[in-house]
Amino acid sequence: MTDDRVFAKCAWRLIPFMMLFYVVNYLDRVNVGFAALTMNADLGLTPTEYGLGASLFFASYILFQVPASVALERLGATRAIFLMLTVWGAVSASTALAQGAASFATIRFFLGAAEAGFFPVLMVYLTLWFPRSYRTRFTAAFMSSIPLAYVIGALISGLILSMPDLGRLAGWQWLFLIEGLPACLLGIAALFVLPASPKDALWLSPEEKSRIAFRVRQEDMAQHREVWPALLDPRVWALGAVNFGFLFATYGVQLWLPQIVQGFGFSTRATGFIVAAPFVAGVAVMIAWGRSSDLKDERVRHIAVPAMLAAAGFTAASLAPSDVVALVALSLASIAVLAMAPAFFSLLASFLSGPAAAGGIALVISLSNIGSFLGPSLVGIIKEQTGSYSAAMALFAGFLLLAAAIVLAVGRTFTSQARAAESVP
Repeated sequence: MTDDRVFAKCAWRLIPFMMLFYVVNYLDRVNVGFAALTMNADLGLTPTEYGLGASLFFASYILFQVPASVALERLGATRAIFLMLTVWGAVSASTALAQGAASFATIRFFLGAAEAGFFPVLMVYLTLWFPRSYRTRFTAAFMSSIPLAYVIGALISGLILSMPDLGRLAGWQWLFLIEGLPACLLGIAALFVLPASPKDALWLSPEEKSRIAFRVRQEDMAQHREVWPALLDPRVWALGAVNFGFLFATYGVQLWLPQIVQGFGFSTRATGFIVAAPFVAGVAVMIAWGRSSDLKDERVRHIAVPAMLAAAGFTAASLAPSDVVALVALSLASIAVLAMAPAFFSLLASFLSGPAAAGGIALVISLSNIGSFLGPSLVGIIKEQTGSYSAAMALFAGFLLLAAAIVLAVGRTFTSQARAAESVP
């Protein structure tokens, strides 16, 4: 059996379940953007209150990211995923009980704490199964669940919000219940469908287990395996700044896109379909771009080029003479932002391993999610002060250009280190 067949077998067994878990994770994170179409009026939330409340998710997500990731990595991926899914599913569903700005913000804060550490644990789990030369394409397949979640969320949320009130609950309350509780059931399923490591997989032969272990060990180029050296590496901090720009734009537009589209005059149901369209394309683009990164064994340009294209899209949206042009530009920018993520996290995993990967990736996510917090908040403030989203779009473009410049600079350090290693006899 060839390596391609062995790793394809692992991918078919694991990636669909990981995608399902992350779809639910992302859905519980962004469904508030759709709920806002009717929830804000029911709860009396101003744009600033909504933006701040939605962003508080990222405040706790940042605070608990590193300690949760390190602790959960020691617990083991399977048990960690079970614990997080069940807790955050219950918290997300409880958003249906919000009564005003204070309770809405409080629930969002606890949701962020419950989800902290989930993504680093999944990324470390991938490194147990796939060597570096295969990792970006399978990371892309797994992370395509992000646009997929937005597609599912857009279509389902539009239908739920447009239905009449049932059992004294409004459509937005049913939205949180219907999209939150399945996470609890999936948490239990994780205990049975995800082996802790290749050696625990009953569906692998001894020869296949040995082949996986050999290839992962053979291509392991990690420079850090302990937490503290990873946290002190300047490249980790620089890549945290890069991801800050990505997430500042990503969540700034995603949590407001339903309201932006509805502001163009579309109905609630039509808004769901229109918002879903760029994310359908995003799935294919992420997978194709991730495969390109693996085949060319290149990460830095596969991050910088989409960042610059996304910046161009946001710039065009801020200057657009019509709603149609703005919508097309925002769609292209959203697709470009999605494309850069798999190569970015593969770049991190290329010099971090084990506890260092959990802690280092968690630190990057902590730093970058300050952007996730600021993005939606600043959009709300800018919209309330100016009555337009144009200035916010221009701000997104500026941060993405800065992110592209930083990742290109970081890439030069990898090149110089590789040359130095090659010069040693």
